[in-house]
Amino acid sequence: MMFGKYSFRARVNTLFYAAVSAVLLSDAAMAVKRDDFKTSEDITFYLRHHEYARAMEHHPAQAADSGDAPPPTSAYKVVDGSVRLDGHTLAATVQHESISVPLKVEVHFMKNGTVRVRAQEEEPLLPRYDETPKHVLRGEGNGQEYASAEDLEHTCENVNGVEVHTVRFTDKKNSAFSVRVTENPWTLTYLQDGEPMIELNGKGFFHLEHLRPKPDQETIDRDTTGKWRDTFLTWTDHKERGPESFGMDVRFVGFEHVYGIPEHATSLSLKTTCGDVDGYNEPYRLWNVGVFEHELDDPIPLYGSVPFMTAHSSKATVGVFWLNASETLVDITRERDPCSVTTHWISETGVLDLFLMPGPSVADMYRQYSELVEPTPLPQEFALGYHTCRWSYLDQEDVLMVSDKMHEYDIPYDVIWLDIDYTDGMRYFTWDYTKFPDPIAMQKQLSYDGHKLVTIIDPHVKYETSYHIWKEGNENGYFIKDTNGSDGYKGWCWPKESNWIDYLNPDAVKWYSEQYQLDKYPGSTKDLFIWNDMNEPITFRMPESTAEKSVKHYGGWEHRDVHNLYGMLNHKSTFKGLHARESPAKRPFVLSRSFFAGSQRYGAIWTGDNTADWGHLRASIPMVLNNNLAGVHFSGADVGGFFGNPEPELLVRWYQLGIWYPFFRAHSHRYTNRREPWLYDEPYLSLIRNAVCQRYRMLPYWYTLFREASLTGMPLMRPMWMEFPKDPEVFAEEKIFMVGSSIMVAPAMDADLERPVSVKFPSQENWYNMYTYQAYLAPIRRQFVVDLAQTLVFVRGGSIIPTRERQRKSSAFMKHDPFTLYVYISRDGTASGKLYVDDGESYDYESGGFVEREFSFASNKLVSRSSARTADSTLQKEYLERMSDVVVESIVVIGMADPVSNATISTNKGLNTRKLALDYGDRRTDSKFAINGLSVPIGSDWDITF
Repeated sequence: MMFGKYSFRARVNTLFYAAVSAVLLSDAAMAVKRDDFKTSEDITFYLRHHEYARAMEHHPAQAADSGDAPPPTSAYKVVDGSVRLDGHTLAATVQHESISVPLKVEVHFMKNGTVRVRAQEEEPLLPRYDETPKHVLRGEGNGQEYASAEDLEHTCENVNGVEVHTVRFTDKKNSAFSVRVTENPWTLTYLQDGEPMIELNGKGFFHLEHLRPKPDQETIDRDTTGKWRDTFLTWTDHKERGPESFGMDVRFVGFEHVYGIPEHATSLSLKTTCGDVDGYNEPYRLWNVGVFEHELDDPIPLYGSVPFMTAHSSKATVGVFWLNASETLVDITRERDPCSVTTHWISETGVLDLFLMPGPSVADMYRQYSELVEPTPLPQEFALGYHTCRWSYLDQEDVLMVSDKMHEYDIPYDVIWLDIDYTDGMRYFTWDYTKFPDPIAMQKQLSYDGHKLVTIIDPHVKYETSYHIWKEGNENGYFIKDTNGSDGYKGWCWPKESNWIDYLNPDAVKWYSEQYQLDKYPGSTKDLFIWNDMNEPITFRMPESTAEKSVKHYGGWEHRDVHNLYGMLNHKSTFKGLHARESPAKRPFVLSRSFFAGSQRYGAIWTGDNTADWGHLRASIPMVLNNNLAGVHFSGADVGGFFGNPEPELLVRWYQLGIWYPFFRAHSHRYTNRREPWLYDEPYLSLIRNAVCQRYRMLPYWYTLFREASLTGMPLMRPMWMEFPKDPEVFAEEKIFMVGSSIMVAPAMDADLERPVSVKFPSQENWYNMYTYQAYLAPIRRQFVVDLAQTLVFVRGGSIIPTRERQRKSSAFMKHDPFTLYVYISRDGTASGKLYVDDGESYDYESGGFVEREFSFASNKLVSRSSARTADSTLQKEYLERMSDVVVESIVVIGMADPVSNATISTNKGLNTRKLALDYGDRRTDSKFAINGLSVPIGSDWDITF
């Protein structure tokens, strides 16, 4: 590694700032301390449901004469005569056999085949928290299209003494789907073509703890079940509302693999949680917390929670969305005969509200899910580039030096980031002018080279009466309240004593969002974007380093009701602020550490504080894949690892993998050595530069892929089973993945460079090495020994990949560069692909301001046509005019069965034709050739005949 004059200065300054901040860091665990985090044994509502489930599993079987009803498997049954179909809703009253509190259970049928199930008391003693749909679902909970009464058919029959209700979809699109509800016991089964796919309460685990009057203090003191009071370490959680948890078993019938429910550092295919040899002894816990230097292969909760699970088999893909923002735990068991996965979902508060998505295809299921929560919108194009970040770049001089060094060493990048030390004493929306004397001039200089700046804004506000943000927030009641609901809740974070903004308060959101106006955030420009960190929220010196469950939010709701929403609402409020700061609005870029379902609408997330070791490199793949599977597509992991110092080989391998994360950022802790690429000797510097340049070369493919995701909800980074759903051998594959439908990435992730990488090439198809063009005829498995200069990236036969081959300082300087199309011929002699282009920053694309081309190759003819989405609008014409100088410059064809000797291009509806030269290089018999100097505008139709 190179340690010249700059490197020495940077290391000295890093140590200086580290010493200054030591008092703060003493409050934050720098490695995971397991005793600071709960296990299931510390979570009393989980223990109560776990014991209830065990009791139901051991319900004594009673002999039944032939023709008699089977013994009940649940204590809940439907009240006689209460079932009715009213429009799109099948409603019933359900009651426990020994508890005289009737429950209202509603089954809602949606137009796309999704079924929604809701349950709570018919007359709750107190209102349950039921505003999560407003924050998460499309249209603030009102954007769902429900089936019409004409599209549903309700029948009832008596089967062995049990009343069974069946509701069938009668419309052609969903005619294969039906729902079966039994009355005693109450169960619900979703069927496709008469075969069960998802079953609720089949094990009898459904149980809802009804709200009840508060007993006297003596009774509370005697309670050992945690209904009214919990203790953990030295803290006591007083539950003024008492027990209100609920649980349900959800069984995936005919499935062996389930995925999703991020965020955990676990396998892609989720393991069992009941002590199996290959499983865990703890449930998956959904409770947003900040775990420093988290461990691997562990269901401990991390920074985000998305209660969405998908199950896949060779027959179907289905999904379950458990819409609840309180603490939730999920147990998983597998049965082999018949094959099924049973999951047990348990939440502390709120309303039981879950969605069953029947698929049956992968695309169907993600369409159904995205119609609930909305897909990932198109980001600004710069956000897909390389982000360089550190805690912290030292000062204005340091930032500009890093930028200059990137240029000097020909390393493209788009964004440089500032962590908390840019502020004046941890006061957000301020600058330390001794370090950053002129932040606007700094941003202008960055912008001149096409770069953006990101600053960190956390949700805690320094408790200081002279600090204008604290003063305004306090005077107007914009902070979370203490457990009494009166004073602002105080805790500790980076600024020491702090308050936290209450993002459930609409007035607080409006005020907070306004702070991003250019005239309110001093030193900000339109090229400054935002990073929301510590927003789980993190409060040092508190249980699990987060806010107490009993503190109060707007409306009187306790934090326990909304905890997992908090980071997403912070993310949303920042998004709104950036969206409103310019007119016309530009697409915001906001990174958040904490997330929930719906976060994908507001920007990117990352997997949190990982470590510079080979295990964390490998773990990043299933973590980012499960985020994508849960709809949070724009995600990545800190390249190089946040904690620790990666050896050069590890750093190179991480860059080679990181360019295939949707969000590509290098980040490191202040106690680590500086690791900008130019600080490394050869060959490491060149290898890192080559990887980064490859990311920029592939930006057209990435941007087109984001366009697809914004329309369909399909993940960007995909497990192999999504593209090869009939191949059981890839259902648990987590070391190799797809980027879109065309590119397979098989990263080398071992310190031993001699250890081979095993790659299965699936499907009856050709695969091509992206860099050598060598073909592999699948299905086949090969072993590759990969030296540090190599990466294993393969393109699926039948794909057409758009690239930009000219390297620039940043993506901003590529906007008018020409495109190259790579045509990879399939085994049957065809190929297809797309290219999507817009201005990369505005919302003009929503009104037609874009170019979207569809390419197809068949019968030795390559064709370019506008997509069906292209509208003949004013904005479309204006955009075409602005892009008239942007052309397809070259075409590279790989895998032609027989060499061709000539080609002709036809444009202007066949009125213009010309001969094209084919460049085979030095190998005329090769199956690869290029057409250079093509220069056809990207918005034009053309045909090339070979």
